[in-house]
Amino acid sequence: MNTLNHRKGSQRVKGIRIAFLAAAIAAAITAARTPAVLHAAIQQPAAQQPAAQQQPPATQNPVVGAETSQPTKTQAPGPDPGAAVYAKRCAICHGTNREGSLPAFPPVQGITHRYSNDQLTALIHTGKGRMPGFPKLQGDDLNNLLQFLASAPSSPESSSAGSAQPSPELTAGEGLFHQNCAFCHGRDAMGGETGPDLTQSKLVLGDKNGDKIGPVVHEGRPDTKMPGFNFSTQEMASLVAFIHARVKAAEAHAGGRRGVVPEDLQTGNAQAGKAYFEGPGGCAKCHSATGDLAGIARRFQGLQLEERMLYPRNSRSEVTVTTPTGKTFTGTLAYRDEFTIGLRDESGTYRSWPTRLVKFTVKSPADAHIDQLPKYSDDDIHNLMKYLQTLR
Repeated sequence: MNTLNHRKGSQRVKGIRIAFLAAAIAAAITAARTPAVLHAAIQQPAAQQPAAQQQPPATQNPVVGAETSQPTKTQAPGPDPGAAVYAKRCAICHGTNREGSLPAFPPVQGITHRYSNDQLTALIHTGKGRMPGFPKLQGDDLNNLLQFLASAPSSPESSSAGSAQPSPELTAGEGLFHQNCAFCHGRDAMGGETGPDLTQSKLVLGDKNGDKIGPVVHEGRPDTKMPGFNFSTQEMASLVAFIHARVKAAEAHAGGRRGVVPEDLQTGNAQAGKAYFEGPGGCAKCHSATGDLAGIARRFQGLQLEERMLYPRNSRSEVTVTTPTGKTFTGTLAYRDEFTIGLRDESGTYRSWPTRLVKFTVKSPADAHIDQLPKYSDDDIHNLMKYLQTLR
């Protein structure tokens, strides 16, 4: 009899548990359909839950699939689809706010001043330099990304020269300069990774109200790979104003000079430099004064020329990759780290492999320059530099 009663008691307990679980599941389903009520129930003690149901009509028991006029945090609108594509594909190099990471990766704020949508599309699909291509980025994702790039905001940082409270024109010009010019010319216009110091530029110093700066900015300089920019008249005026403000700030700099001018690097002996070039320096093994170096003194001056002589940063290395099946791919080295090797072939297609799965060899023209560094004497450098400056 006791055993029978025990069994009946166990059955009642199990029945209560099942009923409790069923009620909990039903409550969860109802709560999922009424997030505002659930939120109120969580935030208030049980004794106050009836009051939580006295919410304004806009958020009371919303119908599934219907919109409310006052969405809760869980009902916030989704992110800009173009921003989502940018975050996934571009932000790792060009920055969360499109500010870039100088000198390696340029800002993309205001990039539509430099490229049309067709040009941007081609750049995105084929890549450029260390940037890989994204040929599969098509349709809505591509259009959303282009719209997002076109809406890029002006740079929030401001350091306009010579004025604690810069004029709106200077502020606008500074933003344009930082977005479009600082990658090459430096944020202060005093020279950067590849561009000259504009505060000492003869063209800038001779400019009057943009009569010389304007044409160069609009048309670009193909011989130096400077692109043209599609600035409006007002934008151009603000950019010119900022550049001239930087010139004035540089002139007021204590000591006057801020760097090395080409004349400082013309102290060697050109004949001795030529002898070194053709003899112990070994330069003639790879270079020719009438071939690849013809006119180099017109293309580069001063420190730019000396830096290229000592260590040509932008020289292109060639890589050959052999896959496990024995197939080989040869092209320009586009990316290399301890995990990945990447190249761009003759068609412009970017290819990459895990380094642990392939064999590869890299031929780098810069290696000979690196090997030569500890062998130079001071006279060798000055003489070779003097000789190179005769190659016009």
